[in-house]
Amino acid sequence: MKEILPYIHRDISWLHFNYRVLQEAKDKSVPLLERLKFLAIFSSNLDEFFRVRVANHRNLVRAGKRAQKNLAFEPKEVLRQILKIVEKQQIEFSEIFENNIIPQLKKENIYIRKLEDLSKKQKEFIHNYYFDKLQPYAVPIVLRGVKIKPFLSNAAVYLALELEDKENTNKIYYALLRIPSKETPRFVILPATNAHRHEVILLDEIVRYGAPFIFPGYTIKCMHSIKLTRDAELYIDDEFSGDLIAKVKKSLEKRNVGVASRLVYDREMPKRMLNYLMQVFEINELDLSPEGRQHNNSDFFGFPSFNMTNLLDKPLEPQSYRPLEQLKNVLDGIDIKDHLLHVPFQSYESVVRFFEDAAEDPNVTHIKIIQYRVAKKSRIMNALMRAVKNGKKVFAFIEIKARFDEKANLEWGEKLEEAGVKVRYSMPGLKVHSKMAMVRKQIGDKVRDYAFFSTGNFHEGTAKLYADIGLFTADERLTNEAWSFLKFLEVKSKPKQAFEHLGIGQFNLNRKLFKLIDKEIQEAKKGRKARITLKLNSLQDKEMIGKLYEANKAGVKIRLIVRGICSIVPGVKGISENIEAISIVDRFLEHARIYWFHSEGKEKIFIASADWMVRNLHYRFETMIPVYDDDLKNEIKSIISLQLQDNVKARLLGKNVTNEYKKNEKNKVRSQLESYYYFSRKSEVEAWS
Repeated sequence: MKEILPYIHRDISWLHFNYRVLQEAKDKSVPLLERLKFLAIFSSNLDEFFRVRVANHRNLVRAGKRAQKNLAFEPKEVLRQILKIVEKQQIEFSEIFENNIIPQLKKENIYIRKLEDLSKKQKEFIHNYYFDKLQPYAVPIVLRGVKIKPFLSNAAVYLALELEDKENTNKIYYALLRIPSKETPRFVILPATNAHRHEVILLDEIVRYGAPFIFPGYTIKCMHSIKLTRDAELYIDDEFSGDLIAKVKKSLEKRNVGVASRLVYDREMPKRMLNYLMQVFEINELDLSPEGRQHNNSDFFGFPSFNMTNLLDKPLEPQSYRPLEQLKNVLDGIDIKDHLLHVPFQSYESVVRFFEDAAEDPNVTHIKIIQYRVAKKSRIMNALMRAVKNGKKVFAFIEIKARFDEKANLEWGEKLEEAGVKVRYSMPGLKVHSKMAMVRKQIGDKVRDYAFFSTGNFHEGTAKLYADIGLFTADERLTNEAWSFLKFLEVKSKPKQAFEHLGIGQFNLNRKLFKLIDKEIQEAKKGRKARITLKLNSLQDKEMIGKLYEANKAGVKIRLIVRGICSIVPGVKGISENIEAISIVDRFLEHARIYWFHSEGKEKIFIASADWMVRNLHYRFETMIPVYDDDLKNEIKSIISLQLQDNVKARLLGKNVTNEYKKNEKNKVRSQLESYYYFSRKSEVEAWS
């Protein structure tokens, strides 16, 4: 009988991760306004989760048993677990906001007001504000039961009202009012009642104030906010035929009119009103999500700071990477040696300069890049277009199936094509998630290639928020294979050479990983030291998890740093007692993927674009890049060691997934701050050398 190995469903594990985000909102050591941002991140994450993952589960439930027969789980049961966990988390969210953050804001003389709290002067202010700015958007939607089902915009917040006819009190009606938060700010600053106060009111409250003016012949019995979110999957049928770009564009138009994936409602709403809304919108109990008085809490990103910098994180200005930035042309520095860049601790400027300098260098003949997510304003994209004007051959592969970035990527692709860049788009059935770029330079009668490999996207915005790592190199072992892969994306013909050094998804990545793990298993069985250290965003692939359990049984020591989904279960006797796992959630998003194998003491270290999920290892083109320079390997080991020592922001992952903090009161190590100090010291040394 085949042994059933412990495994946490990916979506349940993801909810445990999102709870770690919520923990940051209640952590009193986090500056107060940053805690509000974590509430916003939690809510934004949850919205996307419902639009994609929960919508998928609901589709499976609706599809029936025939469609479910090959699944390893029961969709309805997983959906019930998800809703139970989310409801519990939403209750805690409300408690954190109402009983923790609001009192702390008051201590700082910041007050979030409700209608009943307002002074006479403030009531006059919101009266004028409503009639001057909101009345044009105050279009009522009167509900007529199942006869007319109004269309609700995706993720827009509405007030649901129960109305009683003043002349005939036996007649009850229901209506909706949209909160126009896209047209006006969600948080409105009120005239303060004294000079020391900062007072704010939510737009929702002002709409509540205006409701009686819209329904003068009715008594408003109650008002409660609701929100409908819609399935965000594109469902591109048969990618292998027809025009993929046209299909994506058409699907994008349909995204915001997709099937309802949940109805979010105020948990104080009377049962009679909820039942009526369920009937109108054809919603069942599995589609319901109770929350607090207001929704779309991701809008807390826009909460006013009142210039109170003491309530925000102290700025950590990225350190200049002098070995490249001080040069007239960064390619000259890459000629000399390999370089690692760690953002956001180090400046992203040398990556931008990689493209800008190449665009101006008269000896550069080619630039090639893979783009998965692109910044709205991008010096990198501008450099590519400038390079074409300067006579260089530029190729860009743009992945147009990068969820929620499809539209932006299509727009950039069209701009690049208009400028003369050769652009190729997504491959049917697969995503290109690799992050690499190359520059080719003609030096006399020789060709010199330069590459930049990264764990993160070529995105100047996320480089300030995501903790990623990148490698600049002119090592021919790597550049030759990178050129071959990029050529494959450009001409869509199978590479002529085998990939010996790079691990490339769909070619050899999984095989290389199994070989590396098997090597550690063999060493452990011989009684020698064997160790695997992995830093990932997510670990979910059952085949890889099974391999790690196999390594555990052989005696391999396995250390995991997994930010998000972690389906493996550490610490189970006889199965995973040699596996330790932590998750770090802090002010920067941990995004780097690093694989570190002991390999008989000849340590092998790789940076990669790939998480160990089914989608990454089986349905994407990913890249695993070996780091050959000993100094750079030691640098990575130092940063990983700091993360393994973290006892401030690290949570222990185990069989109960309690998200318990890893604590040590005597010697506190907060790895992100320590990493910043590490690179600050490094920058000072470089300044003197």
